[in-house]
Amino acid sequence: MADRKVHYEAAFEALLRHHGIPCVAVDEAKRAVFANAKLKSFDFVVYSKSRFNLLADIKGRQMRGKSGAGSFQTWATRQDVDDLLQWEQVFGEGFRAVLVFVYWIDPPLVPEKGMFQHEGRWYWMFAVELQEYRQFMRQRSAKWETVALPIADFRSLARPMEDML
Repeated sequence: MADRKVHYEAAFEALLRHHGIPCVAVDEAKRAVFANAKLKSFDFVVYSKSRFNLLADIKGRQMRGKSGAGSFQTWATRQDVDDLLQWEQVFGEGFRAVLVFVYWIDPPLVPEKGMFQHEGRWYWMFAVELQEYRQFMRQRSAKWETVALPIADFRSLARPMEDML
């Protein structure tokens, strides 16, 4: 396993390893094959045994304590969405881009599907296919150039990460 400085990415990679799913962490500094591209890198290429391969962009969010209970932050930058769409086109057929929302949560009383413990922290991981996210996203902030899914759309589109493997 790579040395992950970002605990959300480390937890995601640990989940993949736990399920025996091969993946490659994308290192921003080592994308020489696309040296002329001005695209923001995504985080992982995930090779599926039974479904399509994933280009996963991890969105780490904290959802802890009483103030965070039930608060699914679903935002991304417009550039994240646009660049991930271009990466999907570069990789072509057999690959699907997904936004993976990894929520750091308080320890659950009863773990639910999509929850995973890594290094003493609990996470709840959901994936939304980029094409669906794009269809339902709304502007969140013009100043920060962010978009988000309305919570009802997120609840209907997001799937526990394990379902995507």
